[in-house]
Formats: sequence, C-alpha cells, structure tokens
Amino acid sequence: MSEIMKGNRVQGKLRAPKKHEGVRVCIEKSCTTRLSSYNKRDHCYAHAPTRFPRLRGRVAPES
Repeated sequence: MSEIMKGNRVQGKLRAPKKHEGVRVCIEKSCTTRLSSYNKRDHCYAHAPTRFPRLRGRVAPES
C-alpha cells in the first residue's frame, strides 16, 4: 500500500525575501553586533527599543 499526500498548490509567484546590502552593525556606539542582511531594523536584539503589541478586546480592569 502506498501513502499518498494531497495538498493545495501555491498560487501566484513566490517573491524572494528583502535583503539589505553591505555589512550592517547595531546603531549603538559601544555595540559591535553584526545584523543579519534580512533584519530591517537598525538595532540588535539587546539594544532594540521596547515595543508593545497591539492588543484587541476588552481592557483588563486595574486591581
């Protein structure tokens, strides 16, 4: 008995991920961390500013 896998074909053209040119380093003065060519941000993980996700739904009551 052979196993058959079924699925859906991907529609449309697949686009390559965006890349940034050259060697990129974290923007902090004392940091020498190299950034990935696929990372669109200017900071490394350790120096990235805190970002809070957009929350949906009810606001939780305080206390």
